[in-house]
Amino acid sequence: MAAPVADTDIRGLGAWRIPRTRGVLSGLLLMLLGVWGALIPFIGPAFDFAFTSDSSWTWSAARFWLEVLPGIAAFVGGLVLVLSANRATATLGAWLAIAAGAWFIFGPTLAGPWHLGATGAPRGGSARQSLEWLSFFYGLGAVIIFLGATAWGRLSVRGVRDVAAARRHRELRKLRDGRGDPRRAGPVDYGTAGHGAQGYGAQDYEAQVYPSDRPAAAAPGTAPDAGAAPPADGAAPPAEHTGVFGRHRRHRASH
Repeated sequence: MAAPVADTDIRGLGAWRIPRTRGVLSGLLLMLLGVWGALIPFIGPAFDFAFTSDSSWTWSAARFWLEVLPGIAAFVGGLVLVLSANRATATLGAWLAIAAGAWFIFGPTLAGPWHLGATGAPRGGSARQSLEWLSFFYGLGAVIIFLGATAWGRLSVRGVRDVAAARRHRELRKLRDGRGDPRRAGPVDYGTAGHGAQGYGAQDYEAQVYPSDRPAAAAPGTAPDAGAAPPADGAAPPAEHTGVFGRHRRHRASH
């Protein structure tokens, strides 16, 4: 029994290139949360949803270090996840979002020892104070960490779609360079008779796609029958495949 042959064609495929849809959902959510985290300290006071030291559209060191900066980091991380088709770049975006979420959680605790500014106390009753802490810092940071970790987990696995996308990209790039295999990249217009724009002959390509249409090889030691009678008058001449997609042309035998 012959040993199975390893599929070396997929070795290394999908290791770096990924479909752009891999991080779209997580990226969009991270972008929205980043915008929320960066703008809520400026908009919240108008709805009495803020901390005692906050007022609408007032800049402070605490707002920059504890809210605007991590909000921008979460937004940029989500944007990288949405746009990147490279595994390493998308992973960097996921880790940037994770760091932003962690800073939303730990920033208020470190603000005093590191002299980053005072956030003040949340306004309202106990229920609203809890909601403000969760919306501004702790809950927001936890959700951002969850989305970033989920995106990173998906990026750490090379799936079947990654291999397929990488193979498709490689074959299309080879076709643009004129050295690819047209059977792997899907339907392509290879021109008319002769050699197409990608360097493949139409008849050669058709012989690979339609192997049953190949003429039977003559037996060894035999010559073609030169005395074969031409077709009778009025009979349909033989058809010959010449096009890639089954186009036919007919020719008449010369007398």
